[in-house]
Amino acid sequence: MKKFLLYILLLAGPFAAQAQFDKLKDSVVQLYGVIMTADSLKGIPAVSVIVKRDGRGTYSNDQGVFSIVVVKGDQIEFSSVGYKTFVLNVPDTFHGNQYSIIQLMITDAQFLPATIIKPRPTREQFERDFVNTPVPDDDIEIARQNTDAAKRRVLARTLPASASEAASYYLKQSAQRYYYQGQAPPQNIFNPVAWADFIQAWKRGDFRNSN
Repeated sequence: MKKFLLYILLLAGPFAAQAQFDKLKDSVVQLYGVIMTADSLKGIPAVSVIVKRDGRGTYSNDQGVFSIVVVKGDQIEFSSVGYKTFVLNVPDTFHGNQYSIIQLMITDAQFLPATIIKPRPTREQFERDFVNTPVPDDDIEIARQNTDAAKRRVLARTLPASASEAASYYLKQSAQRYYYQGQAPPQNIFNPVAWADFIQAWKRGDFRNSN
């Protein structure tokens, strides 16, 4: 009985795979068409055609023609600056693998507030405002400020250690701990070099409260 069931499964396997492949093949659709204005029926170039399911898409060419591979039941979004966004539902009931449309886009008018440009009343006022206008720092000035010694010390105390710095510090601590394994480590309180480093750090203000 078991051999008979196994034989049936081996025979049915290829047919099931073929049926699944045919179903998937039938669901893929080549969607193509023309995107035009609703009032003058002119092709709209550079319209974004996006499949909302997975975010992929394409653009229409200079004549408004587009083509994209979709799946039956997908939602296709058409958007362009100056036009209202439209969402197309690809029907899943039609037969075939090609679906053509003529998509009309409606103009979306945007009214911006008026901007009034006036000249300076006098040349003297223009020169005064021009001289007193603050000029933002360029990249060279920003780099010079960031390389200042005092600022670098503040950044060194406040910024967290990077991954490489943390790993290096951990390895150094581990190496020092293993080096003195089985014996008492030396006390730096009697080390004159450590005292010199401490005095220099105290003079620089490394131990001041940043708050």
